Amino acid sequence: VQVMESGGGLVQAGGSLRLSCTASGLIFENYHLSWFRQAPGKEREGVAAIDTSGGTIYADSVKGRFTISRDNTKNTVYLQMNSLEPEDTALYYCAAGRVFSLRLGYYNNWGQGTQVTVSS
Repeated sequence: VQVMESGGGLVQAGGSLRLSCTASGLIFENYHLSWFRQAPGKEREGVAAIDTSGGTIYADSVKGRFTISRDNTKNTVYLQMNSLEPEDTALYYCAAGRVFSLRLGYYNNWGQGTQVTVSS
């Protein structure tokens, strides 16, 4: 299984970014997809997840600002991030798993991450 993230960058506070993640080597529609992030000196944390039917869950810190979606025809999951804050600065990772959760331990197919930096 290979997972590859893209779309990160530098943005001012209040701005938007859309992250993309493409997965291969798996039957994409059978997997739940998630986004995690890790800031320097902090643990990796779950941000958003989408199940095989399109149901979603979000961390409280991003509710109302971030939207996760998936396109099974393109084996791709997206994370639309609006109203970005400096606290959102982190390396963002995509993961695929068979349990619908924001808990780190349920996922074992990870990408290399894409950096998001939000300036104040």
